[in-house]
Amino acid sequence: MRFFRRVSGLTLRDRVRSSDIQEGLGVELLLLRIERSQLRWFGHLIRMTPGRLPREVFQACPTGKRPWGRPRTRWRDYISQLAWERLGVPQEELEGLAGDRKYGLICLVCCHHDPDLDKWRIMAGWMGRKLE
Repeated sequence: MRFFRRVSGLTLRDRVRSSDIQEGLGVELLLLRIERSQLRWFGHLIRMTPGRLPREVFQACPTGKRPWGRPRTRWRDYISQLAWERLGVPQEELEGLAGDRKYGLICLVCCHHDPDLDKWRIMAGWMGRKLE
C-alpha cells in the first residue's frame, strides 16, 4: 500500500483511505484477480477433451477410506461456492455455463454480484457486447 500512496503523491498525514487510493489508481484487488483466474481455469477444464489428465483428475471420485474428521474442501466445492456467492450461478448450471465459450463463465466475473441485474446482461456488458 505504501507504493500506491507514493505513486499517487499522498502520505498518511493526508488521511486518505487506502481503498480510495486504489480506486483512484484503478488497481484491481488481488483477491478478485485470483478468483477470475480460477474461474478461467475452471472454464478450460470443462471444455477440455475427455482424455486430458487435468480433466480426468478434476472429475475423479477417490475410493477408499476417508480420513477422520471434517472432509477437506475440494477445489470443485470452492469453485461452485465462489460462483454462487459472486455471480449467483447455482451449482446445477455451473458446468453448462462454463462450457459455453461464447458466454463463458469467465465473462460473468464482475467484481460483485448484483442480484437485480440479469446475469446475461452482466456477461454481455463485461464482454463489451449489447443484448436486446
